[in-house]
Amino acid sequence: MMNNAGNLSALLPLVIFMAFMVAISVFVRHKQAEKNFVSNYFIGNRQLGGFVLAMTTVATYSSVSSFVGGPGMAFQVGFGWIYMAVVQVTAIFLVLGIFGKRVAILSRKLNAVTVVDIIRARFKSDLLAAIAAFVIVLFFCGTMTAQFVGGAKLFSAVTGYSYEFGLILFGLVVVIYTSIGGFRAVALTDTFCAIIMMIGIILLLKYVLEAGGGYENIISTIEIKNPELFEPFSFGNMPWTIYFTQWLLVGICTIALPQSVVRGISYKNTQGLHQAMLIGTIVVGFMNIGINFTGILAHGVLTGTAADYGGVDNIIPTTIVKAMPENLVGLAIIGPLAASISTISGLLIVASSAIIKDVYLHWAEKKNLVVTPTKIKFLSISATAVIGATVFVIALTPPSLIWLINMFAFGGLETAFFWTLLLGLFWRRANKLGAMLSMTGGTIIYCFTQATGFKVLNLHQITIGITVSLILFIIGSYLGRKTDEETLKIFFP
Repeated sequence: MMNNAGNLSALLPLVIFMAFMVAISVFVRHKQAEKNFVSNYFIGNRQLGGFVLAMTTVATYSSVSSFVGGPGMAFQVGFGWIYMAVVQVTAIFLVLGIFGKRVAILSRKLNAVTVVDIIRARFKSDLLAAIAAFVIVLFFCGTMTAQFVGGAKLFSAVTGYSYEFGLILFGLVVVIYTSIGGFRAVALTDTFCAIIMMIGIILLLKYVLEAGGGYENIISTIEIKNPELFEPFSFGNMPWTIYFTQWLLVGICTIALPQSVVRGISYKNTQGLHQAMLIGTIVVGFMNIGINFTGILAHGVLTGTAADYGGVDNIIPTTIVKAMPENLVGLAIIGPLAASISTISGLLIVASSAIIKDVYLHWAEKKNLVVTPTKIKFLSISATAVIGATVFVIALTPPSLIWLINMFAFGGLETAFFWTLLLGLFWRRANKLGAMLSMTGGTIIYCFTQATGFKVLNLHQITIGITVSLILFIIGSYLGRKTDEETLKIFFP
């Protein structure tokens, strides 16, 4: 571990930031009512306002890949990456617009606390609910591992401190504050993280422009040395297959990610929902375009190709070190790390709810077992801590290809939940057999094609998973027994 003054100045803002996050969770826990603990801990008792709803949705959606891998790819392929990534601007608007009000109304009717609660009520299947909970925990662990590793590597590259120290610093902090404060602490810290992310983008953009001699000078240099960066297909480096599959993977299909849909259960009123749709779209648009554009402008700071700096993941860390004053490096790195920990905290609380609320408490209810509020509290906090600690231990020996792990997990969740939620909530004919075949069959096929490397037209395997999932859903819905009228009256009044 390095300990010179420069590293210490980079470390201090991070320590203050982490301490503030823990303080928020302690404050929330102190104010949290003991009554109705499950609703409080897992969905903030449905009291989120528009601004906080927007920011927590944005922060959970944005990950360390958005601030490291994404702009690194923009550095390598140019404006084509921005044209592809701009589809993400619609993600918050779509998830809250399509599912927000629908999920909110249903959750109040059914007293549902999780997305799995709604799936169980719609399809009348404990087995399907258990599979859904398993899928959530499995793929969330993959995504969280990618966030832990990506954040720790970024920390190490910029500050000079060891990977392990970075992992301990922010890894344990996020597990602690999520376990203590629950969903409301996650929402408030996510809001703070989103604000920090925007400040970080503005700071980095400012110093990149200064280091490169201004916008016009940087663009002129790129036109001379890298003209392909202005071409949408980047002279073959950005083929149409990437456009299509990424529009699915990080755009359209993200509307059904459980960690985003659950936000629809947590907001206070319709006015807050509409505010969140507007604010969230503006914020995610600014962050997405801003950081990727900064990646292109990094050509004014760095010479050569991404390979010269050890790959696309090292472009932004190297740019931060080269372009920014030493005493501001710590502030600049907070933005990407905030993206990492806000994603981890959002996934942690949903994964914990899948185990405690969707599996254990439902099982106890069926067995007529009495579970005291004290035990529920202990199990909820313990489950959150254990999941976080497990992922933390896995990250201590980091796997390679973090970006691919993250995308693999995204694709698995989308394959499992896209049609189950979309058709389940908006198609009367949808039934238990269709949902079961779609979730299990689609996910298995997706994982199999990922493992074997099988592709169609060189498209990402999400295209196979989502197509097979749809076909199986339709077949099952026409072959299986129709949903009873009582359930349909609840979902389609």
